[in-house]
Amino acid sequence: MSVTFTPLTPVFGAVVSPIDLRQVRDRDTLMQLREGMDKYAVLVFRNQPFTNEEQLDFAQRFDGQLHAKTSVAVLAKNRFGNEALTDISNVNAQGDIMAANDRLRASTVSNRLWHTDASFENPAGRYSMLSARVVPPVRADTEFADMRAAYDALDEATRQTLEGLHVFHSIVYSRHVLGFEFSEEERARLKGAVHPLVRELTSTGRRSLYLASHAQHIEEMPIPEGRLLLRDLMEHATQPQFTYRHEWLPQDLVIWDNRTTMHRARPFEDKKHRRELCRTTTLDLPFEIAA
Repeated sequence: MSVTFTPLTPVFGAVVSPIDLRQVRDRDTLMQLREGMDKYAVLVFRNQPFTNEEQLDFAQRFDGQLHAKTSVAVLAKNRFGNEALTDISNVNAQGDIMAANDRLRASTVSNRLWHTDASFENPAGRYSMLSARVVPPVRADTEFADMRAAYDALDEATRQTLEGLHVFHSIVYSRHVLGFEFSEEERARLKGAVHPLVRELTSTGRRSLYLASHAQHIEEMPIPEGRLLLRDLMEHATQPQFTYRHEWLPQDLVIWDNRTTMHRARPFEDKKHRRELCRTTTLDLPFEIAA
């Protein structure tokens, strides 16, 4: 099957030609999609009526092992019965819109910060796949930033200062910034991880910044200077020329590369309108699509 990619911005993101991902099993088509991920970093697929099992099946077929050690899993029982299906919704286990003081809502509001999925784990997340099950009657967008383009736009002297630096990523830190506190037991299950500040994708040779709200400090720098550098890089990377804002339609599936992008949810009247999305995230482990 021949796959067509229509760019969304001059630097990244593409809508993929009509395709039913539930039926895609051949190596050639899956490889074309992976090549599209390498080039565009964010792919939009319309009209993908996934069930939970179909989404799990496609995610594993496309990119292997799934991430299941999420912060949501630490806080509450998964209403889907599988921790690899992350509930990106504003409803509780009974299907009611969460109350304003619901602890799980307080945690998920932090998704409005720029972040990369599972950067606080080792191995970290590679591809995230977000399926729109229920879309509210108002805009509830997700915004993406291309960290490859942001790196390319840095001057050479700045790039040199970033070489060899490593960042400690902690979801406990990013939630704490907004006043959310984990218990000692929860903290013990969310220990954080260290990753290079600049990553290179072996499939393309392109280099990318790797940071976001989970980035607590730079290992090789004093904390104040390191945090200032991280803040400056975040401001640089989220300039309009590096971003794309996705307006959700029902049954959209969006796949993004966490190694080369950041993303954030945009606010909407979440105490009034229902919004239900389901995410699968693969781990950044060696994987070869079966013949």
